[in-house]
Amino acid sequence: MNTETNHFSQILNENQNKNWVRAIDSSKITNWIDDLFKIIFPEKVLETIQIEMLLEQNKARFVAILTEINKDKTTEKSRAIAKSFYAILPDLYSSMQQDAQAILDTDPAADCIQEIINSYPGFFAIEIYRIANAITSLTDCLLPRILTEYAHSKTGIDIHPSATIGVPFIIDHGTGIVIGETTTIGKHVSIYQGVTLGALQVEKSMQEKKRHPTVEDHVIIYANATILGGSTIIGNHSIIGGNTFITKSVNPYSFVMQSNKNTVLNQQEIKDINFFSI
Repeated sequence: MNTETNHFSQILNENQNKNWVRAIDSSKITNWIDDLFKIIFPEKVLETIQIEMLLEQNKARFVAILTEINKDKTTEKSRAIAKSFYAILPDLYSSMQQDAQAILDTDPAADCIQEIINSYPGFFAIEIYRIANAITSLTDCLLPRILTEYAHSKTGIDIHPSATIGVPFIIDHGTGIVIGETTTIGKHVSIYQGVTLGALQVEKSMQEKKRHPTVEDHVIIYANATILGGSTIIGNHSIIGGNTFITKSVNPYSFVMQSNKNTVLNQQEIKDINFFSI
């Protein structure tokens, strides 16, 4: 081994003791959540005893993950966290059912619940968030972020696990959506692709403050709208049009839209116009 490689190896070895490690193989977490989804939404009907056995196996893997990722916690503490999580799993399942039903009831392109479960990226991202959010309430570790980033990588939808989102919640299409850490979203809210619920300022000193907006019940936010700021409130039953940029609160029952108008020209009557000039 040459001198440069040996020196770099020593640096890597020393930094392992300074928390420059991944803490856990992320594939263990993604395999665990995929298996949990197969239990909650199975491909074929399972008998009660089969479900009980699969849940116990899944729970044991969850305990192992918690123990490995939380170096400062004993296996007994991990078991206690797992017990609490699996105790609220029925409530999470109920929320998932309500999310799926709301999508079916509002999306004219949705034909059945099975289509939503199998093919809707928005539904997948929401339910990963709900599981990650529940875990966040039970323990402070990397697991929730790894889960939501797994959904992000598969769907293009970035939901922070600490965001607060009511039931039901609808995401249609979804690619490019960002929902920040301190966002609060009410019930029966629909969001389309490219929407950002973000911070007006990004400074480390604001870490403990509410930086992201509040969206009240029965709001629709159309594609590529940007809503910023911790004091920004979108009032209930409002409609936020596409490509809008909002940094101030909006009263309930408001309709926000771009003031710019499209220009329609007849191509056959236009000459010598370069529409692609910069």
